[in-house]
Amino acid sequence: MRLHLPTAEVFIPDQAPIPEALERITHLGIGAHQDDLEFMAFHGILKCFASNDLWFGGVTCSDGAGSSRVGPYAACSDAEMISIRRQEQNTAAIIGNYGAMFQLDHPSRSIKSSADTSLKEDLFAILTATQPEVVYTHNPADKHDTHIGVTIAAIRAMRELPQDQRPSQFIGCEVWRNLDWLPDDEKIIMDVSGRDNLAAAINGVFDSQIAGGKRYDLAIAGRRAANATFFDSHSTDAATQVIFGIDLTPLIADPTTDIADFICSFIERFENDVRKKITQQIG
Repeated sequence: MRLHLPTAEVFIPDQAPIPEALERITHLGIGAHQDDLEFMAFHGILKCFASNDLWFGGVTCSDGAGSSRVGPYAACSDAEMISIRRQEQNTAAIIGNYGAMFQLDHPSRSIKSSADTSLKEDLFAILTATQPEVVYTHNPADKHDTHIGVTIAAIRAMRELPQDQRPSQFIGCEVWRNLDWLPDDEKIIMDVSGRDNLAAAINGVFDSQIAGGKRYDLAIAGRRAANATFFDSHSTDAATQVIFGIDLTPLIADPTTDIADFICSFIERFENDVRKKITQQIG
């Protein structure tokens, strides 16, 4: 497997041989930045954490140079921040017992460029080597341009795989926009209750962001708690921590499906539901 950038890294926490480590991956998270995997794909991390048969693989696509930095990290250069964030991500991979951790080191500008195919090609190589059953990435309605760039590259890479090598489930997750607008009967409900200690451990690793001005650790736990409580207004809570996902599998099952049309169709249904409820009350 050849990756585009010489600074790209494949880290194997348990030091298994790389071919063996990649072949065992069953759940793969593809995130834009260091910490995105832990925030959006914790369901996959948790599912594999104590299993002998399931292994989580992580892919972080960007170099982290554009990270927020204040307080103790305010004086860090881009190069220093890249090194710090890479180490934080590898530490999270150790704590989470990942089978493999890829850091591709692409600058955000190339990820957001529709003409640059290097990220798609890297993801194609990783997907070919790992052939995961489940893939997690950002949902295409995320408001962060780099996140959307990663999602588009992942979709394009999976569309180029032979049909029998494509994942059986492809899930878009919440980071810089939640999925509250998605109809309840179309949400993928990922219950991650009861392991707040593990979530706190891997989220808290990213000190450069937390102490550097963004309390992501508190925000992501709050979102999961809110999802659990506000999901159903007519029953007691069945879970305490829930992640919502959108099923993106149709986008790779039929490569001719327009990505924007696919996502906007859900938003249109949300609009219609809101309009219907209001007009029923108006009479």
